[in-house]
Amino acid sequence: MDVRRRCQCRAARPRGPPNRRCVLKADPSRQWRLLDLQAIDTRLDQIRHAKATLPQTPALEAARRELQTLETQIVNARTAAGDVQRELTKSDQDVQLVRDRAARNQARLDAGHGSAKDLQALQHELTSLARRQAELEELELEVMERAETLTARVAELEARRAELVERVQGLETERDAALTTLDAEAATVGAGRADIVAGIGDDLAALYEKIRASSGGLAAAELRHRRCGGCRLELNNVDLDRIRKAPEDEVVRCEECRRIMIRTGESGL
Repeated sequence: MDVRRRCQCRAARPRGPPNRRCVLKADPSRQWRLLDLQAIDTRLDQIRHAKATLPQTPALEAARRELQTLETQIVNARTAAGDVQRELTKSDQDVQLVRDRAARNQARLDAGHGSAKDLQALQHELTSLARRQAELEELELEVMERAETLTARVAELEARRAELVERVQGLETERDAALTTLDAEAATVGAGRADIVAGIGDDLAALYEKIRASSGGLAAAELRHRRCGGCRLELNNVDLDRIRKAPEDEVVRCEECRRIMIRTGESGL
């Protein structure tokens, strides 16, 4: 039987004012196909949710943020190491200047050229240069220690970066594999959807889609053991009597959640 729509007045329920509703007619076999369509759409919704909530996604985002922070730390550490290396070069040059001057003075002193006063002045300067050299060498040692520490820090950060890059790549591989699996399942699950929709009919399919959009994705459910499969509430005797008396081709809906209820042999009518 072709799907057709006709409007009829229904008596008011005790809990509300009179209300005119449109009753949709569809052959029971077409109504039963709604359960197949709903099963497909429910699984497709689950797949979409699974894709949006992959455990690899937040882990990957966190790893990428950590990697970005680490890159900044590496740049800063390299800059600091470079600054200290220049400081070390300057310190080494200062020490070498003192050594060279001391060597020249020592050579002049050993040669014995000049007056006793000049030689005595050279000796005093050599003493001062030795003291200055010791100070500069101590400073150079401190700079070298800092340079070694910063170089080690750069190496440590770069090692951590290598590990983190490998982790990011691993998570990307896992995520892509999971998405591929889910996409393949979605293609398989949804392969026959168009044929089912065509067999349901335009009016019933349109009603189904409208309810699905406003009911969290669940539009049609089996009426089973006097309970609506959508909201899980047990129907009262008035509603059960109304459904019991309704023609087989009438599309019945739950008075509570307004979802389509499909009658079967286990509806309890």
